[in-house]
Amino acid sequence: MTTSFSSTVEPAGAQSNDSSVAGNDGVLVLDAAQRCLSADAVFAHVFDIDPASLTGRALADTALPAPLRTALAEAADAALAGNGTRRAQIVVQDGEIARHFTVIALPCKELVTLIVSPVTSGAAGEHDAQARVAHLRTEAALFMCDHALSIVSHDLRGPLNAIHSWGYVLERKVDANDPAAQRALTGIRSGVEQQVKLIEQTVDTTRAETKAVALKMTPVASRPLLERSASLARAGVADARGVVIDIESPLAEEQVEGDAERLLQTLWLMQSFAAEASARNARVRVSSNVEGSMWRTDVRFTASAQALNDAASPHVLEAFARRQALEPREGGRIAWGLTLCKRVAEAHGGVFEHADVVDGAEVTLSVRVPVAGM
Repeated sequence: MTTSFSSTVEPAGAQSNDSSVAGNDGVLVLDAAQRCLSADAVFAHVFDIDPASLTGRALADTALPAPLRTALAEAADAALAGNGTRRAQIVVQDGEIARHFTVIALPCKELVTLIVSPVTSGAAGEHDAQARVAHLRTEAALFMCDHALSIVSHDLRGPLNAIHSWGYVLERKVDANDPAAQRALTGIRSGVEQQVKLIEQTVDTTRAETKAVALKMTPVASRPLLERSASLARAGVADARGVVIDIESPLAEEQVEGDAERLLQTLWLMQSFAAEASARNARVRVSSNVEGSMWRTDVRFTASAQALNDAASPHVLEAFARRQALEPREGGRIAWGLTLCKRVAEAHGGVFEHADVVDGAEVTLSVRVPVAGM
């Protein structure tokens, strides 16, 4: 088997073209002397190597192919020297099959975390990314529908209870011997009962699928999750609008206990919404850090009503959800289109909140989830 590698290292702040990142990310941690401190099982599987054979050894002395060691070393050196994130594109040629990887080097004091992500290139990669984004859009729409039904269920019960109570008041006031009045009261009571039954059997039953958010709790590396969600947000809406998503975070190898897929959906939706609510060529700023026992991620952008209502531009949310996001929030309720973020955060024992989405205003979307599982 003949294997060859080629790589390029991009400077800090450069926008990656790895919108079609697929599969799991492998993580390798090096110290300043490029000694391997740890390698996860995914990294070992991707390159078919025993992770125990890496730990404690200099990168140059490992069993990884020499060209790969060179590519990883260059990315790590560039990250430490520039004190900022560096990206490298690596192509592994195995006969006629080319495997593409993106390497993200994250410096943190005297350590560098290397996140290696398989990339599906070309038309197939674009198709995979589009399919992934379509799935995420469906999840967001499903939770928004659930939220709308929840509001309908809650807000209809108040007036129906009032009608029911006033019906009893009228019953005491109306002549019991007046047939017309008694038929009217019977009609009122029957109408209320039918509406309550409709809410319980149709509205509440329809909500059953998403009423409880089932979580698959596992240790999750926070930084790869952040990078992957940003990559999908760029592929789905930001790149087409010319919106830049910047990530500013000291996170490297930190982990949280959570549902990786649900957390990815939350981070993706926050960034995608910010991108489609921003004017063309605007900048979305993402900050993420661990504060005490909580992992906090903030997405900041300048809201543009014109951008949200522009039907000619690509969108993640449906037109109704975009219009509703600009309306005043009653009782501090969140924008309906961001329901998934709120439900997932609360299922993890955390909080999601956002400022009013007002044209021209600086808006922050914020999610906080515990580092340790509930």
